[in-house]
Amino acid sequence: MPKRYSYAEIMAMTNHFEVHLGKGGFGSVYKGQLRRGCLIAVKVLENSKFSAEEFINEVSTIGRIHHVNVVQLVGFCAEGSKRALVYEYMPNGSLDRHIFSKVDRGMTSSSWTKLHEIGLATARGIEYLHVGCDVCILHFDIKSHNILLNHNFHPKVSDFGLAKFYPKENDFVSVSATRGTIGYKAPELVSRNFGPISCKSDVYSFRMLLLEMVGGRRNSDTRIARSSRAYFPSWVYDRINLGEDLELPNVSEIEVVIAKKLCIIGLWCILSEASRSSFNDQSYGNVKRKH
Repeated sequence: MPKRYSYAEIMAMTNHFEVHLGKGGFGSVYKGQLRRGCLIAVKVLENSKFSAEEFINEVSTIGRIHHVNVVQLVGFCAEGSKRALVYEYMPNGSLDRHIFSKVDRGMTSSSWTKLHEIGLATARGIEYLHVGCDVCILHFDIKSHNILLNHNFHPKVSDFGLAKFYPKENDFVSVSATRGTIGYKAPELVSRNFGPISCKSDVYSFRMLLLEMVGGRRNSDTRIARSSRAYFPSWVYDRINLGEDLELPNVSEIEVVIAKKLCIIGLWCILSEASRSSFNDQSYGNVKRKH
């Protein structure tokens, strides 16, 4: 289980917060080192919206998870108003830094095969949260910013501040407050008119992640508002449905196949049943909207 640290120990680990790695919705992340030499990432919670309940939720949730595709929580600090989470260090940062890069399309080893591997490993992490633990854990904030990459660009799901867990025998879960990030969250998290909330809500978010990996951009781009490509998922759906080219620059025939596969799987993630799909390409089998 995660170790509890004092705030003084947190300051010592980070050398008084010398190296700033980034900033998230609830605070800043700093690079640190344990006494035994292991590198760590320390998230210092600064946002007052992060309640004690949410903090305990993240600690208790990640503390019991041990999976190769889920980030490991090493420890935490809860000293008065000072709170921090200590994670294993992921040297290649978050996935969004690479897929949205203006200079390079991604990682130095970022072939389409690597992107395919990242998508598959991320799916395994989400699957473990849903069916591999004692309870079903809904993440509610699957997005590229919350997928971290280690030194081998191996992805791990992170940030469980919005997570909720419930008995596996329940098909649906009750959520009192709106959760998730605009552009990633499933319609049922916005309005119950779209149906009940379940593990499929995370699957919908995973769909948005896959399409971003293919497009190398945010799914919604206001800079090209008048273009048919302004909302990438709709544009991809139309292109694949009509059997047309995805217009990806500098890709081989094999890479085009991988990109199309990622797109089709992503689009399947929003269907009640894939058999209702009008996709011309049926080569990837008949799957339902689940893992």
